[in-house]
Amino acid sequence: MCHLGYPAYCQASVLKVRESKASERTIVVAGLPVGFVNDQLLTTLLKIHFQDTENKGGVVEDVMYPTRTKGVAYVTFKEKEVAENVVRKKHCLAEKVGPAQLTVSHFGEKVFSSVHAVLDLSVFRSQVRLENVVMDLKREISTLGFSPLGANGRISVQGSFLAIKKLKELLLLKVSSLLEKNRSGQSPRGSMQRSSHSLKSLGSSIPETLRSGESLVLDTDVFLYLKNKSGFYESTLKKFHVQCQERVDGDITTVCIKNVQDRSQPNKAKQVKELIEKYSHALSFELRKETFILEGKEHREKRNIKLACEQVSSRCLQVLVNFYETHIDVIGSSSDIYLFKKEVMKLTRQKVR
Repeated sequence: MCHLGYPAYCQASVLKVRESKASERTIVVAGLPVGFVNDQLLTTLLKIHFQDTENKGGVVEDVMYPTRTKGVAYVTFKEKEVAENVVRKKHCLAEKVGPAQLTVSHFGEKVFSSVHAVLDLSVFRSQVRLENVVMDLKREISTLGFSPLGANGRISVQGSFLAIKKLKELLLLKVSSLLEKNRSGQSPRGSMQRSSHSLKSLGSSIPETLRSGESLVLDTDVFLYLKNKSGFYESTLKKFHVQCQERVDGDITTVCIKNVQDRSQPNKAKQVKELIEKYSHALSFELRKETFILEGKEHREKRNIKLACEQVSSRCLQVLVNFYETHIDVIGSSSDIYLFKKEVMKLTRQKVR
């Protein structure tokens, strides 16, 4: 039975990887045999295996094992290129530790490895030149990819979730700044005289939480796991007597937090925001997502995959399974996802890759 419990913070070993900025040189190794040999020997075997040039390996800087998640280790190489080469190859440990087909992925391959969003910048049109807004955003967040600006004021943006989140925060700050200038009678540099209609439109685009509560932006997959599997989300809302309005917009979910009672303590919403943000950030370093593609498959094959996922999910209670028309997303820890996929493939009589 799959089992996974999440504390409010990442395990120290995982934090070590993040804080040392070694994530690009680190891989996640799942499917390790548990109980065949002691932890020290398995750590040594892992180091030997991933230093072997026949396995596309190189100098191993660190091996983190055991970790809080059973059957999962973190291997950090001296060179980023070695980590990139290693994930392209299939890996099996020595026979003396038992059959061990390993699943290897980049540490950076998290739930929100890439997010696509469409921005409607037309709200700024009567205030500033949209081209200047885009130039500012590109300068502030150089890691994002921008499409050409459309005549309707829309532009497509792609990048990591954290970069998209920063982008949204910058836009909200920009809107707030423009509103403040308009209230004080100042005209933003380079802008034309605005109409009363445009001001009304601009004001309505600001979430109410900027004035009376707190706004939190999360990756949708992380949010769904947080809400449906961790238990932390609902218990925190109940404990602090706050309520949330959730708006899902593709890859991004916005959570608006407001106090329900005891207005004398307005910081409750802020406290809840900080707790949820910290918890979800920790989850993002532990969660992985596997996708079963349904599109293009025969009806019988689709049905078999769906039934297998339903059956396995009844045993793997800490894995979140989201069913869609074209695919099925499975979200959980590296070890749980590995076991889930293995069971589904067994039930559908397919070979695990």
